[in-house]
Amino acid sequence: MYIVIFITVHGKKEANRIARYLVKNRLAACVNIIPGVDSVFSWQGKIESAKEVLLVAKTRKALLGKVIKKVKLLHSYEVPEIIALGIVAGNKKYLEWVNESTG
Repeated sequence: MYIVIFITVHGKKEANRIARYLVKNRLAACVNIIPGVDSVFSWQGKIESAKEVLLVAKTRKALLGKVIKKVKLLHSYEVPEIIALGIVAGNKKYLEWVNESTG
């Protein structure tokens, strides 16, 4: 099964570091970096807001545990957002490439 993982980070530098690590180490086939995300969230009893960068990583479900472990080590947040959604269908050739690109 294939998944998409959403990861929000503090800034572009952190986004690039995490994205490159995931792809270089074959934990993700591709990571999109989307700057300019306005986030509103509850943290320690307060409503907070922040400018963040969203990472969208494409990988296999079997690698999710490793991705979470590595992202938590590389991430600056105390509790980073790392959430996965299943891919129910897609371009067969693209999904084959995801499979070949992850290890």
